[in-house]
Amino acid sequence: MIELGLLQLSFSLLFMVAAIALARWQQLGLELTLLNATARTAFQLLAVGYLLAIVFAWRNPFSILAVLLVMLAIATVVARNRIGKRLSRLLPVLAGSLLTSTALTVIYTTGFIIRPEVWYEPRYVIPLTGIVLGNAMTSATIAGDRLVSNLQQNHIEIETHLSLGATPAQAIAAYRTAAIKAGLIPTINAMMVVGIVKLPGIITGQLLGGVDPLNAALYQMLIMFMLAFSDLLAAILVTSGLRRLFFNEAAQLVVPR
Repeated sequence: MIELGLLQLSFSLLFMVAAIALARWQQLGLELTLLNATARTAFQLLAVGYLLAIVFAWRNPFSILAVLLVMLAIATVVARNRIGKRLSRLLPVLAGSLLTSTALTVIYTTGFIIRPEVWYEPRYVIPLTGIVLGNAMTSATIAGDRLVSNLQQNHIEIETHLSLGATPAQAIAAYRTAAIKAGLIPTINAMMVVGIVKLPGIITGQLLGGVDPLNAALYQMLIMFMLAFSDLLAAILVTSGLRRLFFNEAAQLVVPR
């Protein structure tokens, strides 16, 4: 594997310099945004790189669990901020949904498919959790945001169904289904063209690291199947939790304006 040093990294920054110059030339007003994104990317990835180097060297299960809990907390807060900060009980719903979908997927994968020597092997547990949790967060965010938006925009129709004897689950069934489908769009689209139009990050990284192409393809296949399950489960759990948040004990719709 050809390792990258500070000199190569400095050359790669020319991409962002060119992007900022293009944005300024086209008067897009994105110069500060791109500059901020560049600085945050460099800082965050360097910090993560040094932190993971320490965790990988320790191979301590408690330090690994601490890293995973921090990842879960950040993903939960980010998803909550995008769906709606006014929903006070949304945090535990998102945390439980993301934890359940990610834990089931990663535990099954490491315990029955990859089967490392120890269950907390950081080179498997942390990357797999990161990619599964990140995609589950995206799926849950899209599904949750779509459902909240539909409930706010169609509350009169939903209340009409309720007045005619429908249960809360029946009244919002169509909106919940649409929200779950929306949350799965990125994953399904990626699965449709993976390897043909796009080489995802996992297989690209393994190929650059010198892994056998067939083995890299098998790992990417495993990742895609993991994401399909975890993303769907996260979307189902989040929309189910939101349904309980938006109805009171008398089965009345309560939507924050």
